[in-house]
Amino acid sequence: MGRILAIDFGQKRVGIAVTDELRIIATGLTTVHAKDIFSFLDQYTKQESVDLFVVGEPRQMNNTASDAQRFTEPFVKQLKKRFPLIPVDRVDERFTSMMAQQTILDAGLKKKDRQNKELVDKVSATIMLQSYMQGIRTKRLQEGL
Repeated sequence: MGRILAIDFGQKRVGIAVTDELRIIATGLTTVHAKDIFSFLDQYTKQESVDLFVVGEPRQMNNTASDAQRFTEPFVKQLKKRFPLIPVDRVDERFTSMMAQQTILDAGLKKKDRQNKELVDKVSATIMLQSYMQGIRTKRLQEGL
């Protein structure tokens, strides 16, 4: 079974998280500059088996598309074109940055570390992936009932 790779796409930085091979645990992998995302993904998919990309979908509080979608949509189109054999799923990314900042604060990191935006992006991607995996588990439980 291949991994699920989550992408928190931003104009400057991209947070990346990945599951283990059994898809039990989501772990923050890295943060890369947006301009380097495809070279990173090319290299990563050559080294690891990836069965699915999960990309954050920026939404507003009223569930409409946020302004940031004008950047994520072209990225998703290029991702699908570049990796046609790996499906792309979308996940609501509302509140992930805020949850990531709270998680970092709760971890007791120093102020300098808490202000590290790369860490926030990586933790945000991890939260998105955990949420996605929980949604799959919930759906399976509901279908089993």
